[in-house]
Amino acid sequence: MNDHVEHYPLMISGASAENETSIEVRSPYDDRLLATVATADKAVVEAALNKAHTLFANRKGWIPVAERIAILERAIELMKERAEELARGAAEEGGKPLIDSRIEMVRCIDSIRICTDSLRTDSSHAPVLGLNTASRHRMALMQKEPIGVVVAVSAFNHPLNLIAHQIGPAIASGCPVIIKPAEDTPLSCYRLVRLFHQAGLPEDWCQFIMPTSTSLAEALVTDSRVAFFSFIGSANVGWYLRSKLAAGTRCALEHGGVAPVIIAADADINQHLPGLMKGAFYHAGQVCVSVQRIFAHASIARELADKMANLAKKMAVGDPLSEQTEVGPLIRAKELDRIDLWVKEAIAGGAKLLCGGDRLDHHCYAPTVLYNPPYDATISTREVFGPVVAVYPFVELDSAIDDANALDVAFQASVYSRDIDTALYISNRLDASAVMVNDHTAFRVDWMPFAGLKHSGLGVGGIPHTMHDMQIEKMTIIHSESIE
Repeated sequence: MNDHVEHYPLMISGASAENETSIEVRSPYDDRLLATVATADKAVVEAALNKAHTLFANRKGWIPVAERIAILERAIELMKERAEELARGAAEEGGKPLIDSRIEMVRCIDSIRICTDSLRTDSSHAPVLGLNTASRHRMALMQKEPIGVVVAVSAFNHPLNLIAHQIGPAIASGCPVIIKPAEDTPLSCYRLVRLFHQAGLPEDWCQFIMPTSTSLAEALVTDSRVAFFSFIGSANVGWYLRSKLAAGTRCALEHGGVAPVIIAADADINQHLPGLMKGAFYHAGQVCVSVQRIFAHASIARELADKMANLAKKMAVGDPLSEQTEVGPLIRAKELDRIDLWVKEAIAGGAKLLCGGDRLDHHCYAPTVLYNPPYDATISTREVFGPVVAVYPFVELDSAIDDANALDVAFQASVYSRDIDTALYISNRLDASAVMVNDHTAFRVDWMPFAGLKHSGLGVGGIPHTMHDMQIEKMTIIHSESIE
């Protein structure tokens, strides 16, 4: 092994693999070897589950709420101290431009702060008793308890903040958590978990793990000791794992979408161009609610598409560690093949290529704008997860709404109009869990609900909502004749 390459050892305390193996973590930009990470065999996975289960079973050893808050607050301070280091590390392994990785780091810190805020403010509401003869002389008390062992499987595209959204609520709720990050971006997760340990969290309460195989990862997720499964990733994998969960295991699934935007004829396209560009090309389009399908009124559609193409041609594409880069590489080289195939298929079907459509060096793809691809083209029906946006002209508003709703995925959507009645008409008829008016589909703050519908997911994300899922509300009924 190269002595200059850092090795991240197993994090499961006291556990060792019979024949320890490692994965290589490489830069998606230049394939440079960044580090190696030890993988966990069957014995190590079992040790992690046993440690987590044993911790939860010992109620006397549960971490008091005040101590959890103190740990989270110390973690916030450590994150602030190391913010630039963590942001650069995330950009290096994940390919998100540094300017955006820094913003993600700010969100990561805020996500942990929201965990502490939720502990202070989110209380249970007891039912009122004494309303009839049967409930007389009784009162109810409510308290929150952790649900049990949490296993979280994460995605590559937000290697800091997604981890914060999964392990932060678990720690805050008092749940032992085992986190398996994406193989492409495990280093950011490892660093964050170690940071929580340095903040005072006992190591066994948050365990990082990289199983040696997908079958072993499945065994981890589907073990009967798991109370809650948090998944961020592809729909095929998420729905499959849900079908294999042990009886009683709760879950939340966050998949992707093919986010629709409807732009009415009266919209101010010049005002909204910057937002649409950011929504379409942020992190090279590798975002589950990235702007992908823009349905624009025929009177403005081509003008909008041309203006987007002119701006896209000027975007700085390249090294994610450069201060000037706006669009970085794709996470894996094979994604270039898929995206290029979909773009060429759309062009062959009649789409007008206004810009892009080219592979660039270092696993980058040129920001691409397509005009009026076929509605049955792959680019129109599946999540591209790349720097490609399509503009479709429409004449009848209801037809545009029907087209926006035609797919088996639904997540966030957008409406652009100067008329509030038009905006609300469209919003009320779109299949979406959230509709942004005069803002792009990828808008999000970390305390708001974030939920995929149809094939796009199950449950509700967002820090307070995840904490709600990771706790139970226990009711105690007190019967006393002294209670009127």
